Amino acid sequence: MEKTLLIIKPDAVERRLIGEIIQRMERKGLEVKALKMENITVEKAEKHYEIHKDKEFYNDLIEFITSGPIVLMVLEGKDCISIVRHMAGSTSPIDAIPGTIRGDFSTDTLKNIVHTSDSIETSSIEIKNFFKNIN
Repeated sequence: MEKTLLIIKPDAVERRLIGEIIQRMERKGLEVKALKMENITVEKAEKHYEIHKDKEFYNDLIEFITSGPIVLMVLEGKDCISIVRHMAGSTSPIDAIPGTIRGDFSTDTLKNIVHTSDSIETSSIEIKNFFKNIN
């Protein structure tokens, strides 16, 4: 079975959307394999968002993701990565359609409620960055 990382970002934690987001994943049939809440370090955030290092929004992204607690979860299921990305919706609040997590809750491209892995390779790297004992 495929695994993916889902991060519930500080804006969603502050707005008390954790339960809603987890519930949507479970109702879809995805299994929560690992779950924790933490304040991540700048070092972990930089490793996680390394792909965006040369982009103008990188520093804002690091500042935001380390600004408060986040919820990290590993989800498992058939076609899990694609399913979670579709459920999350577009990063742009204008393009995110109603019924998706971002379509229902996001109002800002940077503070966009959740992070989702975009591929099997990325998912594996991201899971290892945050969870040491997950295969």
